[in-house]
Amino acid sequence: MKLISAAFCVAAVCAAGLGAQTQTTTTKTETKRRVEVKDGTKIEITGCLERNDAGTYMLASSELGGREYALVTKKDLSKDVGHRVIVRGKATDMGDGKVKMEQRVGTTGSDRDDKKTDKAKVEVKGDVGLHYIGVDSVKRIAKSCV
Repeated sequence: MKLISAAFCVAAVCAAGLGAQTQTTTTKTETKRRVEVKDGTKIEITGCLERNDAGTYMLASSELGGREYALVTKKDLSKDVGHRVIVRGKATDMGDGKVKMEQRVGTTGSDRDDKKTDKAKVEVKGDVGLHYIGVDSVKRIAKSCV
């Protein structure tokens, strides 16, 4: 009887060990952001192209009262950072310009049913606190900003 009880205990311990195994899943998170300038006034402005800590481009200009503009573009402008440039595009601070921002965050796991996408959309009109230009073109006119 003791042998049967011992065998049963060993079987129970083995079964508990199998049930306690953890399943490993790999999760991947991907964030996509899109910023778009709509209905702005077409302008051409000269200034110094800079890159901020967030990795976006800024134009510091002495024109129009020394304004700074956040440049909305998918173009790689890294070769022009630190140079004097002319930017052509739509400005939000003149006329009826709007800034439309969209962010999607997707998470996927190893299970095919484990897909989730969160989406947020914001459209801002009027004074948004920062001036934006939806960039059409950038032309370098000097090697330095001075």
